[in-house]
Amino acid sequence: MPKLDLDAIAHEPDSDYPEPFRAAAAGRLVRVLSHAGGLTDFVATHVTVPPGGWSSQRHWHEEEDEIVLVVSGEGTLVDNAGRHPLRAGDVATFAKGDGNAHHIANDGAAPLVLFALSLPERGRVHYPDIGMAWTPGGDMVEER
Repeated sequence: MPKLDLDAIAHEPDSDYPEPFRAAAAGRLVRVLSHAGGLTDFVATHVTVPPGGWSSQRHWHEEEDEIVLVVSGEGTLVDNAGRHPLRAGDVATFAKGDGNAHHIANDGAAPLVLFALSLPERGRVHYPDIGMAWTPGGDMVEER
């Protein structure tokens, strides 16, 4: 059946960052909707960020565009240009290779729910604030 039961989809680990960088994304719930639906051409995720949490460490993708829709709650997009408020219905886009490191912080009192869409990772993902990168092999490596 094409309709997915969100509650039946297991969530990914809350953070794959090494210590001491794990805490910022601890408690987030990431459900990969595309995998649950048997889709392989793109990656669609449903992300719930608890109050005080982050969607991820600030990052940018070499080879994958990314689009994020705020489903519910309020947050702050933090990127190279500063801080930008987000609320339900807002959309943020991130062009591949532009070097604009970004994440979304939940500054509110309620969970922040996001829907994100991109291609499967095939290029390096840079995390400039923590001096690390994710490689296409699935490893986090130091990058200074």
